[in-house]
Amino acid sequence: MKLLFSHFILRITTVALLSGCVVNEFSDDHRVFRYNESAGIATLDPAHARSLEMMWAVDAIYDGLVELSPDLEVIPAIAESWDWVEDGVVFHLRKGVMFSAASDVPGLENGRELIASDVVYSLERLRDPVVASPGGWILDAVMDEGIIALNDSTLKISLKNDFPPFLGLLTTPYASIVAPEAVKVRGVKFRFNPAGTGPFKVAWSVEDVALVLHKNTDYWEKDDEGNSLPYLDAVHIDFVPDMGSEYLGLIQGRYDFISGLHPAYMEDLMTPEGTLAQKHKENLELKRVAFLKTDYVGILIDSISDPRVRKALSLSIDRAGIAKNLRRGSVLPSDRFIPPSMLGNRLHLPPEYNLELASELLVLAGYPGGVGLPVIELATTSDYVDICAAIQHGWQKIGVKVEVDVSPASVHRENVATSKSVMFKKSWLADHADAENFLGLFLKRNFSPGGPNYTHFKSPHFEELYDQAMLESDESTRVILYEKMDSILYAEMPVLPLYHDQVTHFVRKSVNGWVVSPVNRLELRYVSKTEKY
Repeated sequence: MKLLFSHFILRITTVALLSGCVVNEFSDDHRVFRYNESAGIATLDPAHARSLEMMWAVDAIYDGLVELSPDLEVIPAIAESWDWVEDGVVFHLRKGVMFSAASDVPGLENGRELIASDVVYSLERLRDPVVASPGGWILDAVMDEGIIALNDSTLKISLKNDFPPFLGLLTTPYASIVAPEAVKVRGVKFRFNPAGTGPFKVAWSVEDVALVLHKNTDYWEKDDEGNSLPYLDAVHIDFVPDMGSEYLGLIQGRYDFISGLHPAYMEDLMTPEGTLAQKHKENLELKRVAFLKTDYVGILIDSISDPRVRKALSLSIDRAGIAKNLRRGSVLPSDRFIPPSMLGNRLHLPPEYNLELASELLVLAGYPGGVGLPVIELATTSDYVDICAAIQHGWQKIGVKVEVDVSPASVHRENVATSKSVMFKKSWLADHADAENFLGLFLKRNFSPGGPNYTHFKSPHFEELYDQAMLESDESTRVILYEKMDSILYAEMPVLPLYHDQVTHFVRKSVNGWVVSPVNRLELRYVSKTEKY
């Protein structure tokens, strides 16, 4: 639906109203971890894990060769070790990693041990045009037919040239290892009937209703005392789209955590200073860490081709006001796309807010007072209606007419990926601690729908700097090249950055072993729950 906010009054469901809802009787089980995913989960196929909600589920079901530590270091997973060689990397697989059993798949009835050819299949699958994975870009540095099994426990990945961030890319959910026979036998049903080696396996799922995962009793990893992981017996994920109901579920104990801030519960849950409200401290804890994530407004370049117009739109966004009034000071307002910590801990520069300069740029571009510009349609989901309303208010001050188009999360994702939305609220989060993860978003070869370049921005100079950076082994020199690329983005404004986020989790005190990741991966291997809290 389209909402013209000059005639729109934002209404937020309050906790008082929610408390009047009829709630089914609920009895907690300390063996089961429960949370809600309001955006739903479109697939459990790691080749298509392009959004956070999918990544969380995929991480529970699959393993990759390597993974990220909470300190953003690349550490072993299925690969016990690796060696850099002249033209690539040789990985040595650990013994005893088992695919979960699948009674309908010949060869997997009782599970089986993972071997190197499974890794080759899983990674090459990302480059299969039939699969059309949005994650194929993580293998851009890999030679054609450059992933080979040397034997059952060793494989080699040959690179076109030196590529310092490569191991980090293999920590993404896209690089998870699947059982080839399950993909082939289950076909399109594989998207909700996966077979992996992760700590959990799918017990049952009903699309748009719920997903239940059970403990994988054959999981290979143990804790420091030799106890088998995971500690939990099951994970229950609801798909309730209403965020107010999700919040009520947390307060009542039906859910064990919620992630992020939302207008439906923010004011009741937090103080104006951004801390946990006193009335919730008995049952909840606030867990935070700096998030390698940028929220932004993306622009399909052909729709607004003049960078002066894009710059004017940026200058008329009151980012500081959005951070203070709509996110309770929990985010860092910025008009730069790359978080400062990823560029050698560069100092944060306050964003520029200048309506007078914005108006002058519109005059120079031939659109005085916005005259001549078409009505802008800003696409978003219900989670960001408040932010889009604030953005619209600023743009109207310089004469730019705006309509906000609100869609369900799944529809919004699809419209953005297929270039049906010319301007859209979006966010980008890092998979690994290298600025390449943000800069790769703007490469021509990553044009959507095959990659994450949703704006279709292209710049030969930007590409040249990127290629130079990928050949540079010296980190300080690579950071200088990254800064030059960041300056091009700031000048051209294919995206209008809004703020850098923090990972914000509200967790019930009955939950133990909670780990908060700077890239907001959901780590459930080490989680347990107190039986009665």
